[in-house]
Amino acid sequence: MMVRQSIFSSVGNCMTKSVCVFTGSSFGKAPEYEDAARRMGQAIAEGGLTLVYGGASVGLMGVVADAALAAGGRVIGVLPKALADLELAHSGLTELHLVGSMHERKTIMADLADMFVALPGGLGTFEEIFEVWTWSQLGVHAKPVGFLDVRDYYQLLFRFLDHAVDQGFLKPSQRDFAIRADDPGSLLDQLLGKQVVYEPKWIGRAER
Repeated sequence: MMVRQSIFSSVGNCMTKSVCVFTGSSFGKAPEYEDAARRMGQAIAEGGLTLVYGGASVGLMGVVADAALAAGGRVIGVLPKALADLELAHSGLTELHLVGSMHERKTIMADLADMFVALPGGLGTFEEIFEVWTWSQLGVHAKPVGFLDVRDYYQLLFRFLDHAVDQGFLKPSQRDFAIRADDPGSLLDQLLGKQVVYEPKWIGRAER
């Protein structure tokens, strides 16, 4: 394993397409969550893609990394030094970047990635996927976003997003920007074929 004390300016983009996966440091109650994380890691590796993730060995984070490595994939972890012990840094990664803060962690992960996927997770997963989704909405990057909807985990979230559209706070095109699928292979295929087109986010009175 290559361990790097990283700063953002020193990290270049991957030569191959890379998928940044956000997911839980817990396993969840249903075995389907762990199975989906395993299948996602395997699909990434078998597709010749690089996995970028939070660098931990615990929960679904560890499952997706282990599966990608077992399938011969390249896996890059990014982990704050303060969490290296709490989240149990993965010792078998292709590269592990130890960084100074959560903000630096997210910035490097976003820079390394060509697309983003949220598996089931908690507050950290929600915050991470919504941040990169917001960046696409603002034109900061043109990288697609996807949700692996295991056991309809994200169904209520997307119902709420429909409500945000109905209330005039989110454009339908921005709501539809994120891809949602229940199969890792299908989700990756759609993300690889997705062309991101920037549209100003602001909704004026005439559009209400």
